[in-house]
Amino acid sequence: MMAVEVAKYIDTEKIILISSAKNKNEIPFYFRLAGTLGIYKIIPSSLLVKANIFTNWFFSNRTIEDKKMLSAILHDTDTVFLKWAIAKIATWKNKTAFTNLKHLHGTADRILPFKNLTAHVKIDGGAHLMVLTNAAEVSQILEKMLA
Repeated sequence: MMAVEVAKYIDTEKIILISSAKNKNEIPFYFRLAGTLGIYKIIPSSLLVKANIFTNWFFSNRTIEDKKMLSAILHDTDTVFLKWAIAKIATWKNKTAFTNLKHLHGTADRILPFKNLTAHVKIDGGAHLMVLTNAAEVSQILEKMLA
């Protein structure tokens, strides 16, 4: 999403999104509703930076390694940044479309569900953190896109 916003200000040869959204319509309804109502403002930061059954489900974590990885990521996440990012996602209004944009997305992403968007490349079983869990497949696709 940040790449889309940056591309509005600088000329880009290619924009590649991974596990992201191209416009506001690809953000799930419940996130947009939370943005409209300001619900994101009352979520305690402490809930967001500790791995639990909810975060593991949301990130589609199945293995012990995935759960440990998410726990480490959340532990290292700055709560001020996280609250800012959630607010920006929940209130994102982008309608700009780019012809030089390519989008890779996983079919098992629960944060930004595949059914809500149109991706150029579908990663079967890929979840929101597929750059880590499906790194070899994503890297191979990126190599072809950048060639």
